[in-house]
Amino acid sequence: MTASLASIGALLPYAVSSASGQRSGALSDPADSRPAQADPPSEAIKARARGTKSDASLDDSDLAELRDLKARDREVRAHEAAHQSAGGQHAGAASFTYTRGPDGAQYATEGEVPIDIAPVSGDPQATIDKMRTVRAAALAPAQPSSQDRQVAAQAMQILLQAQVERAQEGGRATSPAGAEDGDSPAPASRAAGATYRRVEGLTGLESDTPATAFQATA
Repeated sequence: MTASLASIGALLPYAVSSASGQRSGALSDPADSRPAQADPPSEAIKARARGTKSDASLDDSDLAELRDLKARDREVRAHEAAHQSAGGQHAGAASFTYTRGPDGAQYATEGEVPIDIAPVSGDPQATIDKMRTVRAAALAPAQPSSQDRQVAAQAMQILLQAQVERAQEGGRATSPAGAEDGDSPAPASRAAGATYRRVEGLTGLESDTPATAFQATA
């Protein structure tokens, strides 16, 4: 039969010193030998350990700035997370630009998610499907930035161009025997081409540098 050390000690009135073989005073309660439990560190102590300041040490103007920075940090991270979630395999990892707050901590104030906006070579339908995803990802946040809208417009241009290519391929596949290469394109091809030119004229992006990332900026 076994017993715990605590229950054995409770039955013995004295303990024998291992060094002298003589009796010493009565055994203390085992609970008395346990290390004292330290109080949990205060917010101020934890803040000093992180190299930051606690909110209690900040004045009103610093607290107002801190609230703004925390709100901006949440907004930027949610914005880029929406791009990533909707962009799937075509969206890369988010990167952030940080601003140090009055408490010494870093808060995200700008963000960026790279996006693959290249057409799928030789496959208009795959390009159409991809650009639909890219456009949805660009407009996924509650408040898309101007950069996001530029990406969405470029995706739409590429999508419409791919629709023209697909219609032309379909027209060639179904054209009657003896049709010349210079014959007029099919009505669907003409309609898609007209829509493409209208979007191109409205966006004015033909000569702009292609956007390759979604951005959340202040």
